[in-house]
Amino acid sequence: MSYRAPVQTIRWALDIAGYATVQQQSAFTEASDDLVDAVLEEAAKFAEGVLAPINHDGDKQGARWDDGVVHTPDGWIEAYQQFYEAGWMQLSASPDHGGQGLPYSVGACVNEMWKSANMAFSLCPLLSHGAIEAVESHGSDALKSTYLAKMIEGRWTGTMNLTEPQAGTDLAALRSRAEPNGDHYLISGQKIFITYGEHEMAENICHLVLARLPDAPDGVRGISLFLVPKFLPDAEGNPGQRNDLRCVSIEHKLGIHASPTCVMSYGDQGGAVGYLIGRENEGLACMFTMMNAARHAVGMEGYSLSERAYQHALAYARDRVQGRAMLAGANGTNGIINHPDVRRMLMDMRAQTEAMRMLGLEAAVSYDIARHGDDESARAHHAVRGALLTPIVKGWCTETAQRVTYDGVQIHGGMGFVEETGAAQYYRDARITTIYEGTTGIQANDLIGRKFSRDGGAAFFALLDEVESVSLQLTQAGETALAQFGQQLREASDELKSLASWLLAEEREMHHAPAAAVPFMMASGTVLGGWMHGRSALRAQAALQDGGADTEFLTTRLALARYYGSVTLGSVFGLVQSAMGLGDAVALLDEAQM
Repeated sequence: MSYRAPVQTIRWALDIAGYATVQQQSAFTEASDDLVDAVLEEAAKFAEGVLAPINHDGDKQGARWDDGVVHTPDGWIEAYQQFYEAGWMQLSASPDHGGQGLPYSVGACVNEMWKSANMAFSLCPLLSHGAIEAVESHGSDALKSTYLAKMIEGRWTGTMNLTEPQAGTDLAALRSRAEPNGDHYLISGQKIFITYGEHEMAENICHLVLARLPDAPDGVRGISLFLVPKFLPDAEGNPGQRNDLRCVSIEHKLGIHASPTCVMSYGDQGGAVGYLIGRENEGLACMFTMMNAARHAVGMEGYSLSERAYQHALAYARDRVQGRAMLAGANGTNGIINHPDVRRMLMDMRAQTEAMRMLGLEAAVSYDIARHGDDESARAHHAVRGALLTPIVKGWCTETAQRVTYDGVQIHGGMGFVEETGAAQYYRDARITTIYEGTTGIQANDLIGRKFSRDGGAAFFALLDEVESVSLQLTQAGETALAQFGQQLREASDELKSLASWLLAEEREMHHAPAAAVPFMMASGTVLGGWMHGRSALRAQAALQDGGADTEFLTTRLALARYYGSVTLGSVFGLVQSAMGLGDAVALLDEAQM
């Protein structure tokens, strides 16, 4: 079952998220509607024609390790060469170093297609984009001139090296060392879980490595960031001498089999040459430039895989004939798509996926304006909003993807449990997304402990004010179904607001907020997903009243909003009740009783 990029729906979501405001900024005046449409169409062709066809076979074959060399599956090298030769790595990168300078939000639309078509392949450019941003933001002029152009072109790729076997998420426990040695440093230590840490698709790999200097203070304040290339550039800037680093193994994983997850060893022969990024002992701040971009990208993986799972399940449900159709209006066909429970799952998959996509692009638009807005106050506003939305997009979208891809397998019945049908791959691949770049619990605690509470909840409550404004517009739209949805959205928003107020009042109960963090995050994502569906419904209704030609597309937007209001928003009340009870409930058993 082939993947088809939902170009029209992606473009609609970009517009709902406020892309017109991005176009008004002087940095993006050339990013016209016609240009964006052309980019999306070409990206769809590449995703469908090049990446999707090698996805299933790549999963079956997997990446292979052979004495320090990692071989990607058949077709990977050729696909990556086409990828960078077509200029896709350059799309949203800075023109100062060879990029095309299109908005990040447009790049997010394109990246969704890569992730849907071939999640394992897409992880290589994802890490490269993050490394590019870190070098561009914090690297010296010498590093930028040597590395950025080739990384932006895609000839050289990038990685992020944080995790060590003994440390896990606790970066304060890192042991990798960096010894000053003239104009560079000698890096030693071992890193695990390094995506595309070794491969043969690119000329060079630029590893961004966290390590400690000999006199560094304890804890995270003593971490520095270094660029450690696989090959040291020669006088002409081409890959030269092999650096003292190697891949000692790759992991055998539940999913993303074609993406090599490497154990990297640095300095076995005396020290790998590395170059400082930013200032000494400030590496964590530099790395978080890369981390924040990656967290949003992983949230995108959640809805990208959900889209692919939905398409796969929909095609199967149309073809699979079993039993008697019981759904009203089934016209006598016996495809399981006309069984009410199957239709329930399909409706839920689609409504959730479109909510996630719109919210993901809402965050991407905020990133664009925060970085490139012409107005200082708008930049400040969107910087706060983007930061607030990041853990919600990452956490809510990836957790929701678990349910969506689960339903994709369920719709296939027993055939979903058989690898040959392909449904199981999306379920397996999606599982890593709740772990990548900080687990769901880490995202939720970042939301509740930093993004929500740092201003006394002001930015969060301002966001809910916008939700309530949309709910009011819906109730006044003059259409009964929209008014009902507006009321449902308002009630869910009020429930979330009551939880937010309760959490602020409970700040002195140290264990209450962390215990409530995940349901708070999930309730936030669900309400904000309703907000996005509300905006979509209002726009669709206005277009229909103006004689919009694509009646089927517009009425679909209204139907999905109605479904989300009638079915999905109701979960907010249970989440709020759960959050308020968890603080005491999690401590009912002591450690010995567990």
